[in-house]
Amino acid sequence: MSPAQKLEISCDDPEQKTTPGNLTPNETEILETVADAWNNIIRDVSGARTDSNIPANSDDKCGNFADDYVNIKTMLQTSSDGGGAENGDSEEVPNSGNGGGGKASSVLKPSPSVGMSLENLMEVPIGSSGKNGGSENGSATSMMDEAWEQLSRSYVYFKGQRVGTLAAIDTGGEALNYNQVFVRDFVPCGLACLMKTDADVDIVKNFLLKTLHLQGWEKRIDNFTLGEGVMPASFKVIQDPSRQKEVLQADFGGTAIGRVAPVDSGFWWIILLRSYTKCTHDYSLSELPQVQRGMKLILNLCLSDGFDTFPTLLCADGCSMIDRRMPEHDGKELIERIDKRITALSYHIQNYYWLDFTQLNNIYRYKTEEYSHTAVNKFNVIPESIPDWVFEFMPLRGGYFIGNVSPARMDFRWFLVGNCIAILSCLATPSQATAVMDLIEERWTDLIGEMPLKIAYPALEGHEWRSVTGCDPKNTRWSYHNGGSWPVLLWLLTAASIKTGRPQIAKRAIELVEQRLAKDGWPEYYDGITGRYIGKQARKYQTWSVTGYLVAKLMIENPSNLLIISLEEDKKIAKPKLTRSASWTF
Repeated sequence: MSPAQKLEISCDDPEQKTTPGNLTPNETEILETVADAWNNIIRDVSGARTDSNIPANSDDKCGNFADDYVNIKTMLQTSSDGGGAENGDSEEVPNSGNGGGGKASSVLKPSPSVGMSLENLMEVPIGSSGKNGGSENGSATSMMDEAWEQLSRSYVYFKGQRVGTLAAIDTGGEALNYNQVFVRDFVPCGLACLMKTDADVDIVKNFLLKTLHLQGWEKRIDNFTLGEGVMPASFKVIQDPSRQKEVLQADFGGTAIGRVAPVDSGFWWIILLRSYTKCTHDYSLSELPQVQRGMKLILNLCLSDGFDTFPTLLCADGCSMIDRRMPEHDGKELIERIDKRITALSYHIQNYYWLDFTQLNNIYRYKTEEYSHTAVNKFNVIPESIPDWVFEFMPLRGGYFIGNVSPARMDFRWFLVGNCIAILSCLATPSQATAVMDLIEERWTDLIGEMPLKIAYPALEGHEWRSVTGCDPKNTRWSYHNGGSWPVLLWLLTAASIKTGRPQIAKRAIELVEQRLAKDGWPEYYDGITGRYIGKQARKYQTWSVTGYLVAKLMIENPSNLLIISLEEDKKIAKPKLTRSASWTF
């Protein structure tokens, strides 16, 4: 297969590096946002910035990081007694960016662990973050060092090479499948390895190749054969007594609780492959014939004709994670199918899944049983089906993408993963991305609480809990997937915060995590309406809780790390053209 015939993860010149002088226009736009975010951090540290809505200096562009480093110490010395809330506490001040409404907003206090590390960063080259990619200050240093140590303890070896990380190394309970390498769980682990100062790329490359090899295995669940593109949910290394050698044993959902096929594994695999390529500029990996084939199998799975009518039916946020810049020839058909799917997906997400105060009021006044193309209530949603909590939860400022839309029913719950990925993938419009961050600030207690972050809000209880979860005792209200708080999600919030120029949101969440997570033994999740209690069945020393924190810190200390996660805006996304079907006749 010639280079012109391959599906590629990026069309960047493999010899180029990510510097302001040779970035693409889209990457330059992202770095300009990163620069604004960086300047906001500086202003928070110096005390000169007292309102999150004050725009950053318009003269600061993406190439000025070096100047920022030179000037930080002077700013800290000259402004150490000015601005900001006394003793780092929040205070209410007029919001100058609300169009004169006079609404007060809470100033997000600087995170000491982030602010102090910036001063120390001036002594090391730009992009450095301590010996392991961590900060160099006090308690945050010890927590970062502990996090790196926990990560190194979780490494899994196969024939002498590191191929992944254990899901958890908690020796206090039955191992179950926590002693396996999960494709989804390894993503933040791989990102941490790529973002550290001395990037650890070998483990990421080995993981990508080994899971790709497992993709080629026959996959069955109770006599049903899964699609070729399905990646394993997890795998483990075992000693084969008959052959007296190490072998990999994969799980495609056949032994999982509920026997759930891991459709999302392939999407996470592509994300990590793209991040590896963006970080290392090693295009030889993505150009391997077996890697090309693996990508095509995943794409064929998510672009299946059976899901054409509503592009969001199959893992809606998955389709948005595909890097779409691919060459012609044998990839042309896939390119065309992806363009169509992304266009339709964007239209559906931005129009039918978006909810803010105005849209909620519109739905509240919907008429039902409408017929013809002029119908406003296209999905025949019954206004009386709107749950009471939505009216109290929805602020005047802010909005979010709801959980699901189907005929006569909308799932109004908030899901953090979908909203953050919508921002990072540019499925959200700029105004929608801003509104999501506004909502997080306005509903901080509900969505962040005492231990970030709520995976879903609100929790199901009573009849809903019984009917939806099947009376699942692990998913009681405000626990596990039913409104539990998951520290791993910190990296997604941080990435979205930096991309939208709101790093102070991530800094405040990081500060909360630093108060308890390490002391509690890096639990998998927390319970309670504010995330106050360690989850009743949560494993400790959960690897992705460790690396979720690491990735968040590495991004907040060096915002340019966002570039290996965030997708550039696809200029092709626009209102879909309405054309007649080839089978249409008058």
